[in-house]
Amino acid sequence: MTEPRYLLLGALAVFAAVYVIGWAIYARRAASEPSPAEVKPAANPGLLNVLIGAVTNFFDTLGIGSFAPTTAIFRLKKIVPDRIIPGTLNVGHTLPAVTQAFIFIALVQVEMVTLLSMIGAAVVGAWLGAGVVSHWPRRRVQGGMGVALLVAAVLFILTNLQLLPGGGEAFALTGTKLYLGIAGNFLLGALMTLGIGLYGPCMILVSLLGMNPVAAFPIMMGSCAFLMPVASLRFVKEKSYSFRPALGLLVGGIPAVLVAALIVKSLDVVTVRWLVVVVVLYTSATLLRAAMTREPEAAQP
Repeated sequence: MTEPRYLLLGALAVFAAVYVIGWAIYARRAASEPSPAEVKPAANPGLLNVLIGAVTNFFDTLGIGSFAPTTAIFRLKKIVPDRIIPGTLNVGHTLPAVTQAFIFIALVQVEMVTLLSMIGAAVVGAWLGAGVVSHWPRRRVQGGMGVALLVAAVLFILTNLQLLPGGGEAFALTGTKLYLGIAGNFLLGALMTLGIGLYGPCMILVSLLGMNPVAAFPIMMGSCAFLMPVASLRFVKEKSYSFRPALGLLVGGIPAVLVAALIVKSLDVVTVRWLVVVVVLYTSATLLRAAMTREPEAAQP
């Protein structure tokens, strides 16, 4: 492994440490001052939340994505209020995403300028996006997530039907293609704070630019690993997430990532993806219907 890659992994470790410390500080503050009940820290994340974290992050590591399935389960079981689902997704899936990034950045040798610039663009986009989404009212969040899940379902269908671009052989971008990659990842970072998973769109972006699809893994996982601590701390600061489900995603997610990446490594996920399409389309429809229903907004604490 080259020295720049060591530096990148060191920076990732720093981001993760700052995130953990920041979350602990904000959680302690939430416990000692008036805060929404969902934000109050709890030692027990709950078995269901841990199982959700394990299942979604296991398949996330194999390329399914975790945001769409988690959103569907949260709504089906009424675990998290719609308005704070985006924050809960980002906060809970952050450290599992960091774990994935450590593994794939070390294993797949993408050229460093390409890797660093696209990761940096996603981080900036996520910071700006989280500041906007954390203040959105419930109906706007419902509408945004409904559209996000619809996009995810379309990507799953296109993937299963093998209609997405196949990509090329490159592990680096230069010139205009590099600028397009940076702009595209900036947008994907911003959209991720609304619940649009970055994996599928990033895979398409990388393939359209002529890169080897394998190169998408360190780019998309590295982007998520760096942008999610940034976005998540903003959601935590704004108290726009639910603590126990987020903790469950973390506790169940990290071991599942290690099992998927280091033991299972690959799996036929086509059938799983079709099942996810059905659930995600149903959830998208219910969210869009709720967003169009004229109900008074609940008073925010």
